[in-house]
Formats: sequence, C-alpha cells, structure tokens
Amino acid sequence: MTNRVENIDPKGWQRCGLPEFTRIVMGQSPSSATYNRNGEGLPFFQGKAEFSDLSPTINLYCSQPSKIAKQGATLLSVRAPVGPTNLVQYECCIGRGLAALHPCGEIEPKFLLYLFRSIEPEISGKGTGSTFKAITKGFVEGLEFDLPPLPEQARIVAKIDELFSELDKGIESLKTARRQLEVYRQSVLKHAFEGDLTAQWRAENKDKLETNEQLLARIKRERAARYQRQFKQWKAAVEEWKKGGESGKKPLKPPKPKDVSRLSLDETKSIPTLAEGWSYLRLGLVIDEPKYGTAKKCNYNFEGTGVLRIPNVISGAIDASDLKGAHFDENEKQIYALKAGDVLLVRSNGSIAIVGKCAVISKTDERYLFAGYLIRLRSNPEVLLSDYLVRLLSSHLLRTQIEYKAKSTSGVNNINSSEIQSLIVPLCSLNEQEAVVERLSNNLSATNAAVAEIDAHLLKAEVLRQSILKKAFAGKLVAQDPNDEPASVLLKRIRAEREKAAKNSRTRKTKKRKTTA
Repeated sequence: MTNRVENIDPKGWQRCGLPEFTRIVMGQSPSSATYNRNGEGLPFFQGKAEFSDLSPTINLYCSQPSKIAKQGATLLSVRAPVGPTNLVQYECCIGRGLAALHPCGEIEPKFLLYLFRSIEPEISGKGTGSTFKAITKGFVEGLEFDLPPLPEQARIVAKIDELFSELDKGIESLKTARRQLEVYRQSVLKHAFEGDLTAQWRAENKDKLETNEQLLARIKRERAARYQRQFKQWKAAVEEWKKGGESGKKPLKPPKPKDVSRLSLDETKSIPTLAEGWSYLRLGLVIDEPKYGTAKKCNYNFEGTGVLRIPNVISGAIDASDLKGAHFDENEKQIYALKAGDVLLVRSNGSIAIVGKCAVISKTDERYLFAGYLIRLRSNPEVLLSDYLVRLLSSHLLRTQIEYKAKSTSGVNNINSSEIQSLIVPLCSLNEQEAVVERLSNNLSATNAAVAEIDAHLLKAEVLRQSILKKAFAGKLVAQDPNDEPASVLLKRIRAEREKAAKNSRTRKTKKRKTTA
C-alpha cells in the first residue's frame, strides 16, 4: 500500500498529506518508576488495551510525562494491533504503542477520528516486525487524504453521529440478547462442571463411579504409564532410524513429565464445591507438555503445508476456509504435527476475550500444522476427553483463571505453557465425562445456534458501519454546498498560522538569548 486512500473529486475537496492538517506526536514510554495509580501527574495510555468505544479508560498515571496528547487528539494504535482509534477527552501522556493526531485549524476532533476509522481496515495489516506488528512515524506522515470543506466536515460528522446512533441502538439490543444467552450458557456449564448436570446419571450408574481418591490415584498411574509408552515408542523409532542408516532427523525424544504443584487450601477454598467423585487438580497432570506453534511466515498462495492460525479457531472446531501455509521439511512437520483429539488454544492476542479460545482437531485437520500464536494441548485420553476439555475451557471458572494470568497493559495478552499447566480444573471419571459432554450438547445446541445468528447480525452491523464511513469520506453521504469555502483555503490558513507561530517562536528565542547575554 502506498500511503494513499482512493482519490475522489467532489467539489471543494483537496488532496493533501496528513501533516498538512494535523500535528503528529509519536508516543514514548517514560520510566516505569514514574507510573502510579494514585492520580499523580497525567493519565497515561499505552495502547489498544485501554481503548473503549470512544475514549480510553484510565488505569495508570505518569508523574513525569514524556510525550503528551492534548484534549481533542485522536489516539492511533501503531503497535499490536495497528489501526484502532480513540478520542482524547483530556490532556494525557502516551506510550510507544500510540500516536496522537491533533487536528489543526478549525477541524473538528470527531472528523479526524471518523476519518481514521474509515481507513482502519486498510492500515490494520500494514504493520511490520517479527515480535510486534507496528507502523512507523514515516508511515503515518505519508498518509494522504481528500479533505472536504470545513462546513461539509461538520455535516459529515453530524450525519455519521445520527446514523451510528441508530445503528448502536440495534447493536446494543443484539448484545443484550447475547449477554442473556451467555448467562444461561455459563449457568449450564457451571452445573456441568460441578457435577450437578450428571447427578441423575450417577444415581443410575453407581457401578461406574470412582471416589475422588481412586480418581486421583488412577490419574497419577496413567500419567506415568503414558510417558513409559511414549518412551518405548521413541526407542523403537530410534532403532528404525539407525537401521535406515540414520537418514533424516533423529526422532524427537518425548519430554519427561514435569512436577506439578499440589493445590493449596487457599486455592480451593474460594472455588465451588464439587459433587462426590469429582476432584480439582492442575491441568498439567492430565495433558502432555504444551507445544508452541511455528513462527515461520505463511502466505495464502503457498506450496507446501497449510498452517492453522487464530482465524481458524472457531466455536470449538477448526474452520480452514481462511488458510495460509508454507514449505516445511520433515523435521518441522514432526515438531508441529497435529493428531485428532488435540486441542489448539489461542495463547496470545490483543483482545483478552480471544486468549484461551480453543478448538478440537479432527481427523481431517491432521494434515495441517499450527502457528505461533496457538499452543497445542494433547490430553491423556485415558483420563481426559478432548471434548470435555474444550467445553471446560469456555466455562467461567477457567475463563476467569485464563484472563487473570494472561491480562497485560502492554497491548498484547499472553498465557504461557507453565500457566496453562497450572490451571485448576474439575475432573470426574471418563464415563461421567462422556455423560457431561452429551448433556451439554443437548442443553446448549439451541443456545449456540442463537448466539451464532446474533454474531452474524453483529458482523453485518460492523460492515454497515464501515460502509457509512467509506461513503462519508468519498463525498457520498451528505449534500455538497457550492457556497462552502474550499478545503484549499482552509489548508492555506493552517499553513499561515503555522508560519506565524514558528516566526513568533524564533522571535521569542532571539529575545531570550539577547536578555541572557
């Protein structure tokens, strides 16, 4: 992308660069020793994590601010993720994840905000960098727009506000319905993972029950036995590799299970009581060592192997319709291989709600590998069903733990392998897990369908919102007035004001030097 939006030709509009009608300030994070939560200094914003629908939420203050955004500036997220915007309601300090765009002349703050929201889809994928995707000051300064006359800017803002107000009413109704469905869904999940949903099953299947002591003892035995099986399989694979002349990479040795800390009384006293035969334990006791995905760059037009990414993890299953891939050698394929029953979990994302989202791998999905923002969980099938695990991970009990461990103010929320293994999970026998999965499917099928329909309507609403913005800044949303002062005159006035301010600044500096001398 050249830093241009589509050139249009409504009357009175003027093509110009962003620096011609804004003052751009790139953020810079001050020393962490100057951060505080007691209100000393200026509000301090670091990135998208603090954004709301319109203005950022204050979590921190800075007593020695470095880069300052004035009231009325548009904050642009320039780093992980690129593109989101918020409006500054008060003077504040900004970190390196943000840029402040100050409108010049008589330009309305909301006009600049809407202008940038109209191009967010275009610039969101333009970040560069291996660790965090980001755009530079040069990129921001290189953006060009068609600027309408000042009176038309006001009409555009007023019309957008009017249309968005109606749209937001519909969106809020949909979100309210979705929240109500989610409350019901979480209620069902709570009953399921405390053992209440299968109370009748236990009464009818007493011969299939275990005490929680028997359950924990069996889990420990199966954990040790699983490693021994994996170790024997590895030794056999190494022998075959040697017989074959040691061609190719040596088979990977399975990692020895790590020690998993016991639950303390403090950890268990604040969580719900479980039904008889159920126990709380660390997730690490019933899964293999979690595996991070590949960091290799993938493309849509690839020759090689498909790689599953965050967009492919949809509602507990894999959707491979949006697939990228790359070429991998046999060793890489072995490292990032998937098996039916594996669970892929999103480990890193700008949105905390996305972290922990997961999907079960099917037999068809075994042909794919998986990307670095995902982590592979492979359960011990003798003690934990994948379908049980993926439903459990969406429950309030697990969501609370995941969000607490992953939440960050840096703009990127992340949960690592050790934190995943430390999650506290409720577990029952395999037979009862099967009953839990069956009853959840029966109870939640209609709810899940309704949520999916609401999500589809919400997506359409956001598409409509973007369409309104596109029309607005293509000169097609409001009527034009031939009596409006052309934007070229506004730009000349801004240049004149800047030149005058610069001249006054030079004069003050000269007087100060003479006085000092």
